[in-house]
Amino acid sequence: MINRRRLGKTGLYVSEVGFGGEWLERHEEAESIELVRYAHEKGINIIDCWMPDPKSRNIIGKAIAGCREEWFVQGHIGSTWQDGQYVRTRDMKYVKPAFEDLLERIGGGYIDLGMIHYVDSMEDWDNCMNTEYIRYVHELHEAGIIRHIGLSTHNPRIAKLAAESGFIEMILFSINPAFDMKPASDDLETMFGDYDQTLSGIDPERQELYHLCEEKDVGITVMKGFFGGRLFDAATSPFGAAFTPVQCIHYALTRPAVCSILCGYDTKEQVDAAAAYETASDDEKDYASVIAGAPLHSYMGQCTYCGHCKPCVSNIDIAMVNKFYDLAVMQPEVPESVREHYKLLSHTASECIGCQSCESRCPFGVPIAERMEKTAALFGC
Repeated sequence: MINRRRLGKTGLYVSEVGFGGEWLERHEEAESIELVRYAHEKGINIIDCWMPDPKSRNIIGKAIAGCREEWFVQGHIGSTWQDGQYVRTRDMKYVKPAFEDLLERIGGGYIDLGMIHYVDSMEDWDNCMNTEYIRYVHELHEAGIIRHIGLSTHNPRIAKLAAESGFIEMILFSINPAFDMKPASDDLETMFGDYDQTLSGIDPERQELYHLCEEKDVGITVMKGFFGGRLFDAATSPFGAAFTPVQCIHYALTRPAVCSILCGYDTKEQVDAAAAYETASDDEKDYASVIAGAPLHSYMGQCTYCGHCKPCVSNIDIAMVNKFYDLAVMQPEVPESVREHYKLLSHTASECIGCQSCESRCPFGVPIAERMEKTAALFGC
């Protein structure tokens, strides 16, 4: 079965491998209903429904009927169906009927995660936050029709605003090794464009976002984890090297604050391939060696929390210590929540004996012993 993770301050325990529903409409209704039910049998309990078309919504509603309370649905507010076409809008004459349609077709009388749909620019953020649209979202939440408020975006700057808002509890964000090297943009298409071969390592704004979400207890669910399948082929991968689905899943799930990666499925075999993550070996999950050995791009000097440094002779969870260190140094002062979580570790950085055996295993040349010294000094243990 698939492991569960707590989705930030929502308190919901979601399957770490989830279901992105946008491919459902490609198939006959009965076939897609069976696919969703099969995923549930495998332990998947979270599904995203950004799609406004009646067919996709009907499929999900019929598939989860009878076990609605066992599913967590991400339902999007502002994704509308106009004249047979998808239209993203904040115009309430379209927003409200489209959401009411979603509510009726999904069933149960509620949506678990009411998503402020697809905000990628500051202009759209302002349109969302200063109009009747956001009042409608809050009304739905206060009435219990949406249990939690979320937001979907591809732009780390918008995601940071959401994390800092105080009322947005989780974020649907696009994460994969290629996207993590791209600077913020208002235009999603630029993220799929050409990659400058001088790029190196995780974009600082995205790194900051992940740590901010962990600090604020804002859970992240992941879309576009496979880069549209381009990462599976060395010819289309911007790294010049191919990844497996399991490696992409592991990459997403090792980002701070990430709770679930929502994969798209056409077949039961693809569900099986994603669910196989839970029984995959460390070697099968190893994305770090692919990145480090790729002919294009590198994360040299950056900890990606991949765990290659294990085992530690002092039993320190080096990746977790590095996460807390990175989170702490983002702030002028160490947040008390971070300090307390760090102190709960079974073994802290002060126990490092400086043997540097971990460094010989790190694919990215991170000076781990030096970081342990800095961490011990910062936290005092």
